[in-house]
Amino acid sequence: MDFALTSELADFQRHLRSWVNSKLPKDKANAWEAKEHQYPHELWDLMSEQGLHAVGLPEEYGGAGSDVLSQVVIGRELSRTLGGLVWTWGLSSFCARSIAESGSEALKADLLPRLAAGDIKIAIAVTEPSGGTDLLGALRTTATRTDGGWRISGQKIWSTAAHASDYLLLLARSDQDVEKSSHGTTLFLVPTSSAGLDIRQIPKMGMRAVGSCEVFLDDVVVSDDMVVGEVGGGWRSLLASLNNERIIVASLCLGVLDGVLEDAVAYMKVRHAFGRPIGRFQALQHYVADMTMWQRQSELVIYHAAWLQQTGQEVGTAATMAKVVASEYATQAADLGIQILGGMGYAQETDMQRYWRDVRLYRIGPITNEMGRNLIAESQGLGRSF
Repeated sequence: MDFALTSELADFQRHLRSWVNSKLPKDKANAWEAKEHQYPHELWDLMSEQGLHAVGLPEEYGGAGSDVLSQVVIGRELSRTLGGLVWTWGLSSFCARSIAESGSEALKADLLPRLAAGDIKIAIAVTEPSGGTDLLGALRTTATRTDGGWRISGQKIWSTAAHASDYLLLLARSDQDVEKSSHGTTLFLVPTSSAGLDIRQIPKMGMRAVGSCEVFLDDVVVSDDMVVGEVGGGWRSLLASLNNERIIVASLCLGVLDGVLEDAVAYMKVRHAFGRPIGRFQALQHYVADMTMWQRQSELVIYHAAWLQQTGQEVGTAATMAKVVASEYATQAADLGIQILGGMGYAQETDMQRYWRDVRLYRIGPITNEMGRNLIAESQGLGRSF
C-alpha cells in the first residue's frame, strides 16, 4: 500500500503552499473576513490568476483535468490560512462537477471554459427553509412547464455567495406525481439577473465575508437549455456534486486543523509563564499530541475517499465518513487552540477564533454529522432511521 502523494502532486502541494503564504497569508485573510458582508472579489481574482478554478474540470473545456486528489490538496492548502474564506474557491468547483457530468454539450461548451478561467461564479441553491439536511422531503420549490422553458417559484436558504454569483444551481420539483421523493426533481441553472429573483444575505457567526443567502423565486422563468441533466432526474445529476462536496469539505476541515496546529505550536514556543515557555507544560503538550493524531487520522480517511472517487469506485459511505471524522476533529482542535492561546485565543486580532467560528459549521453542513452517522450505520445493513 502506498500512502504517499505522487511526486507531481507533492510538487504541486509545495508550490501551492508557497503561493498561499505569499499571496493569501493569515493576516490578509483576517482583514478580508473583517469586512463583513463584503464578498472578497480580490481573493477570487487571485485564485483565477493562479488557475485554481480550472482544477477538477475536463481539459477539453479549458480545465486542468478531473483530478479529485488535486482538489483535496487545494482545499487543504487554501483553508490553512483562509478558513471559511476558502468557499470563494469551493462553490463554483462543486457546481462545475454537476455541469461537467450531466450538462448538455451546449451548456458545457458555454459555461465550463468561463468557470475554468474564473470569469463566472455559480452558487448552490438546494436547501429549503423547512428542510435542512432533508433536501428531498422538504422540497417545496416548484418548476412548471411554460412556453420554451420553466416557471420556478419557491424559496431556498443557506445559498452561499448567491449574492455575488452569476448563476444558481437550483433543485426544484418538476413533477408531483412520483413514487419516490428523489423522482420528479430537475436541476436548473438560474441566472441571478432573472426577473422575480430576490437574494438577501443572512447575518451569521462565521464565514462572514463570503456571505450566505436566502433566495426567493417568484415566477422566475428559465429556458429549456438551462436544465442540467434530464428533466425529472435532478437528484441523480446533483449526486455527483454531493459526494465530491463531502470529500472537499473534509479537506477544508483538515486545512483548518493544519492552521490551528501551526498557530498553537508557534504560540507555545514564544509565550512564557512561570519562568518558562508554555510549550514545556505537559497538559498543553498533550493537546498538541491529540491535534497531531487527529490531523493524521483525518488525512488518511480523506485521501482514501478521494482515491475511491478518482478510481470510479463507490464512494458515498467513505465520503460521509471523511466529512464526519475531519469536521469533528477540526472543531475540537480549534477549541483547544483557543484554550492554548488563553485570552488571546478569544481576541479578534488572532486567527484562532476565526478558525473556530468558521469550522463549527462543518458539523452541520453540507450534511449534519448525525445524518452522516445514520448513513454510515445503514451501510452496515441496519434499517433506515430517517
